[in-house]
Amino acid sequence: MMIKELLIVLLLLAGCFFFLAGTLGLLRFPDLFSRLHALTNADNLGLGFIAAGMALYIASPWTSVKIFLIWILTLLSSATSSYLIARFQRGQDKSKNRREE
Repeated sequence: MMIKELLIVLLLLAGCFFFLAGTLGLLRFPDLFSRLHALTNADNLGLGFIAAGMALYIASPWTSVKIFLIWILTLLSSATSSYLIARFQRGQDKSKNRREE
């Protein structure tokens, strides 16, 4: 294999590893906040590695730019959705504590 093909395979394997790590974190961590942290960080990094591997694989620079724009939009949307989910859960916990008092 040539160096470029080897780098593509390594990037794709690294991306799959981080997706697997995020999935294991989702299944193994005890609370919502830990699960969100593991899933968001690992999936964003995994998608970044896969996007880099696909950008190297595709010869067209315009298509590579589109792939990286998709990755950036995914970064923004996953951070925003994780923030909203965590904020909602925190609000639920506060209202639950008020009712107990």
